[in-house]
Amino acid sequence: MLSAGGKQFEDWSAAYRIFEKNRFDRQLLFEPIISAIHEMLPDDSPFYAAIDDTTIRKCGKKISGTAWKRDPLGPVWRNNFIWGQRYLQMSAIAPDKVEEGRARGIPIDFIHAPTLKKPHKNASQAKWDEYNSAVKPDKVTVLGAKRLGKLREQVQGRKIICSVDGAFTNKEVFRYVPANTAIIGRIRKDAAIFDLPYSQDGQRRGRKKYYGDKLPTPEQSRQNDKIPWQQVRAYAAGKMHDFDVKVISPVRWKGAGERDVLVLIIRPLAYRPKNGARLSYRNPAYLICSDPTLPIEQILQGYLWRWEVEVNFRDEKTLMGVGNAGVRTEAAVQNLPAFQVATYAYMLMAAELSGAALSNLPSPKWRNYTPSARLSTNNIQSLFRSEFWFPNTLQNKSGFALNSSDAQTHFFSMHSANSAILSAVNG
Repeated sequence: MLSAGGKQFEDWSAAYRIFEKNRFDRQLLFEPIISAIHEMLPDDSPFYAAIDDTTIRKCGKKISGTAWKRDPLGPVWRNNFIWGQRYLQMSAIAPDKVEEGRARGIPIDFIHAPTLKKPHKNASQAKWDEYNSAVKPDKVTVLGAKRLGKLREQVQGRKIICSVDGAFTNKEVFRYVPANTAIIGRIRKDAAIFDLPYSQDGQRRGRKKYYGDKLPTPEQSRQNDKIPWQQVRAYAAGKMHDFDVKVISPVRWKGAGERDVLVLIIRPLAYRPKNGARLSYRNPAYLICSDPTLPIEQILQGYLWRWEVEVNFRDEKTLMGVGNAGVRTEAAVQNLPAFQVATYAYMLMAAELSGAALSNLPSPKWRNYTPSARLSTNNIQSLFRSEFWFPNTLQNKSGFALNSSDAQTHFFSMHSANSAILSAVNG
């Protein structure tokens, strides 16, 4: 960021003080993004969002909020650990204006979620009591439920459909769903679900029943031929697909308490790893929704769009450099990554509102594959750099090219410097 602003040869301490001294409200950075997405949606369309957490690798032991975390990229048969920071992100899903079903995730919240440090084993009982009372409200799932409640206050008059992964499918999230909000999560195949409790009009004694008889597990229901499959159309992996699903509703689940929920069983799609190979199948998916009245199409599509938050994590770490800055104070590790993510969100939002896909730069000749119809983050960055640098390439750049009119190859054209810069930007 310093280099882009031409400050790489000047004193940059003032730039670090902006983030170390809490000189701006990081939550206000995302409010224009939320308002813009709210206005671009049709009146009858819900507001789709996705919540997930990510870990940024670190090396310093004195960096605020760092701790040992489970490595998500480790092998499935072994739990590896990494030293890093944990952040919670919420992304809004902006539907595409051109192709039906296609959408893009745009971050609308990014907050530091450190793990509460345990007292020493020889610490006093008072410190252990303080830790035990504070560890539950400090959980990332509780923080995610609070941030969803904050979004509910910002988005008025529109239903919110939020998708989460299995880590957030628990009672801390599903028992505190805000009004006019639906949460879609993934559950285990052997999850315990129950029928609705029978009527207790004539019962006088005993506590109120929240659960009825125990029902078959989602995996058992998938194998039950008496439950019919339904076909639902949804967008995934670049095109529309027909999914076979089973619906079990309304039921009760202990993670949701006395709330009625819906269980959706998704049969895996068949695919071929390469041409001529045998058909392969992935594992089936088992979803649970806090609103059993929600249409099945919206439940399935809302969860398929959850993958956009994973795409945001990849772009933020690899292209935007989130987590690369050498800051370690508590305020800086909260403000600087949030500022970078907000910059990334504004770039995506500008591309959506301006129709940047129509002015995309041509790909190099050696790229013989058909480019994707969706504009990638790398393409958006290339387009921005070309617009930012191109006016300067028209002045005092002729010295880089050979001033010869009888040149036989395109390497010695008059505008080779301009062509090289734009090609490097797009490469």
